[in-house]
Amino acid sequence: MVTALLIVDVQNDFTEGGALGVDGGNRVSAGITELLAARTPGEAAGYDLVVASRDWHNAEGDNGGHFAAAGAEPDFVTTWPRHCVAGTVGAAYHEALDVNRIDVHLRKGQGVPDYSAFQGVDPSGRALAEILLEAGVTALDVVGIATDYCVRASALDAIEAGLRVRVLSDLVAGVATESSVAALKELAGAGVEIRQS
Repeated sequence: MVTALLIVDVQNDFTEGGALGVDGGNRVSAGITELLAARTPGEAAGYDLVVASRDWHNAEGDNGGHFAAAGAEPDFVTTWPRHCVAGTVGAAYHEALDVNRIDVHLRKGQGVPDYSAFQGVDPSGRALAEILLEAGVTALDVVGIATDYCVRASALDAIEAGLRVRVLSDLVAGVATESSVAALKELAGAGVEIRQS
């Protein structure tokens, strides 16, 4: 079995103090680095491939309605404050995440309201599904931010892609407790294994 780790959106704007910071974001970032601490390329922690996604929104416009319109309050469901604008400190990986352990970097939400890492592309334009297929990946562990949005969407897309999927519940953090609990229940019902790292 070829297993990959997907690190979803562990970025400054989604951790404490960021534009859309969630409680536990710093902990998740440090915990993922601990998980991968012994990793050398192609081995350790049981992962053959490590992929990380980032929101990478355009500075101009509302990114397909993802950013709340000027003067309007975001509803924090489908519209959000400006966040993870390409090239800004907010869009950078959190400092506690060891990016040297990441094999593939994806960017998503470039002008559109993407949530799933499967909507992202690497610098050469390859989508996540293509990258995993080329590497022969059959199992995917998912960690990151936010449990109730991008982690949820990414894990559901991974199931749809026919992968064996696990969400490591101690290495995710959500926007809200109630919606995060509901997301984990939905994922379990869809066939995702919810477990500790």
